[in-house]
This record gives sequence, C-alpha cells and structure tokens, in this order.
Amino acid sequence: MGTPRRRNGIEPGRKPPSAPSGVKENVPQKKKQKKQHFHSDLWFLLTLQNWILDFGRPIVMIVLPLEWFPLNKPSAGDYFHMAYNVITPFLLLKLIERSPRALPRSAVYGCIIFFVMGASIHLVGDSVNHRLVLSGYQLHLSVRENPIIKDLKPASLIDSFELLYLYDEQLGHWMWYIPFFIILFMYFTGCFTETEEKKKVPWTGWLLLLPSALYYWYLVTEGQITELFLFTFLAMVAVVIHQRRKGLGPDSNGLFLLWSFGVTLVLMALWVLYLWRDPVLRNKYPGLLYMPEPWSYYTLHIKNNH
Repeated sequence: MGTPRRRNGIEPGRKPPSAPSGVKENVPQKKKQKKQHFHSDLWFLLTLQNWILDFGRPIVMIVLPLEWFPLNKPSAGDYFHMAYNVITPFLLLKLIERSPRALPRSAVYGCIIFFVMGASIHLVGDSVNHRLVLSGYQLHLSVRENPIIKDLKPASLIDSFELLYLYDEQLGHWMWYIPFFIILFMYFTGCFTETEEKKKVPWTGWLLLLPSALYYWYLVTEGQITELFLFTFLAMVAVVIHQRRKGLGPDSNGLFLLWSFGVTLVLMALWVLYLWRDPVLRNKYPGLLYMPEPWSYYTLHIKNNH
C-alpha cells in the first residue's frame, strides 16, 4: 500500500499550522474613532479666560464696591491677574503639546518663563496704576501732566511714578507679549497639511472667531504692541506663502489663528479712523503708528462726562 500523498505541503493527520499570535484572520477590524482636528476646547478656554481674567480685570475693579477691597490690599482685579498668570501659560503649553509638528522645547520653556515674569511685573504695576485711577489719575495724560502727580513733593517722587509707569506699560508689556506671540507663531508654523479635510474650520471655530479677534484688538491697543502684532501677522503670511510652494496649506487651527489676526487688523484700522482727529489722544500717542488705548479713551470721553 502506497504512502498517502501530502496535500498543500501538510502531512495527513497533522493539523495545519495556526496563525501567528496577534494576527486575526478574516475578523473585521473596528474603525477607529476619528479624532477632532480642531482644538475647540483650547480655543474656547483661551478666549473665555482672556475676556474674563484680562479684559474683565479692570472692569471688576470699577464695579465692585471699594469697601470690599481697601486700597492697601489686593483688589478683585489683582486676583483675576494672578489667575491669568497661571491659567494662560498652562493653556499655551497644552496648545503646544497638540502641535502637529514637534517644536523646540528650550524655546517654548524660555518663552513661558519670560511670559510669566512679564505678566507678574505688569500685575504689580497695573495694581498700583488702577489705585491711582481711583484717586483721580488721568490715563489720557502723561505721568508728569497728571494733576495728582505734578505737584508732588519732593519732586523725585515723580521719577518713582515714571519708573512705575515704565514697569507697567513698557517693560511688563514687552516681556509679557513678545513670548506670547512667539508661542502662537511657533504653533502656527506646525499647522500645515496636504489633507483638504483638515483645512475646514468647523462651526465652533467661526463662532469663536469674532470674540477672539476682539480680544486681540484689545490686547494690541491697550498693550501698545502694534509693531509686534504687525510683525507677527506678516511673518505668518510669509510662512503661508512659503508653504504654498510646497503644496501645503494651513489646517483648521492655523486658519482660525490667521483669520483671527486678519479681523483684528481690520478692527485696529477702524479704531484709528474713529479717533484720528482727537487732539488730546493725538498728543499722548504721537508718531506714525497712532494707536490710542481704550482705557485712555474711557477716562477722557466717558468717565469725565459723567
């Protein structure tokens, strides 16, 4: 009797070899849930806390009774500023974590350190400045022209108030805002893709666009950082042109940031046109890039008329 033939290379009586462990045959794989590419949660939280903790900070100091927060104690606005100094860096770090492209850690950490330092300098200067406003200080006038400052004795005290103004309105602002815009720009450079689906801004982004742009308008005008903002925006446009040559375009997050800055630019132009012929503000803000502060406008045209 002859030996049975092998079929398909398997001897009779032997079981066919099992598939390697971890490999499933003919089992339909479950589709992975599609990740939401647009960071609705972070953009919403950034916009919300910017409006409440930054824009709302001086308002809450005016609205709440002075008896609740004596002038020699931290005000409600100071606590808002402290919360801003903690929450904003955290949200910026979370935004950087979600960047499609790995960003240099040393640059990110350095920017965050300078951001916190600058915002903290501003916290102290701005706290004293708002107490001066409650005592009659006029924001639309220079330090030496203010009625409550110009007659101080000894005259060297005026130098101290000018130093306070320097820390509040110049050093504090630049150390706060330069790293802030550098972080946004670095994040923007990683927001480019070939996928058309990722280039669509969802309805949540369109809803957040105007509130976000309005806040950036307030940030630029009140912070007196027109040059920094324009430089950042032009750098973003240059990156877009460069990436277009490679066949890449901004994704939904990049478009949201770009459109927010674009609308901010329009709001800035409208603000300047509205106050172009104001002689008092023109005197305080000389030069080609005329950009009055909203709170100077408030003390000049709203507070003084009531």
